[in-house]
Amino acid sequence: MRVSAKSEYAMLAAIELAANEGTVAKGADIAREQEIPIKFLEVILGDMRKAGLVQSQRGPDGGYRLTRPAGEISVADVMRAVDGALADVHGNRPESLRYTGRAEALGTVWLALRSSIRAVLEEVSLADLVAGSIPASIVGLAERDSAG
Repeated sequence: MRVSAKSEYAMLAAIELAANEGTVAKGADIAREQEIPIKFLEVILGDMRKAGLVQSQRGPDGGYRLTRPAGEISVADVMRAVDGALADVHGNRPESLRYTGRAEALGTVWLALRSSIRAVLEEVSLADLVAGSIPASIVGLAERDSAG
C-alpha cells in the first residue's frame, strides 16, 4: 500500500484538529504547526469538509473543527475522504474483478489485502493518535513486522 502525501498531510491536519477538539483551528496555524503547504492544506480541508469530517467557520474567529468526537473518526475515514477507496485495483473494487486460469486466486489476494488494510486503519482513531495510545493489536502487528 502506498500512502499519498495528501493522505499523510490530511492525517497531520486531522491530528491537529483532534488535539484542539472543541475549538476552531485556523488553517494557517495547522499549516505552520505541521509544515503543510497552505494551498495544499486548503484543498485537503475542503475534501474533508465534503466528506463530513470537518466543518469550516468564516470570519475573523473562523477556522476548522471536527464534526464528530475524535474517538469516532478513524484513520480510514480521513484517508477515504482525501484519496477515496483504501484498496482498489486500477480504480476497481476487488470483488468486481474476475480472473481466470492460473490467475484465478489473485482476486482472493486483493480481497485479503483490503481486509488487512481496513483491520488496521479502521481500528485506530484520531483520539488514539492524539493520546499516543494505539490499540494493542496494532502495536503487536508493528512490533512483529519490525522484528522481521
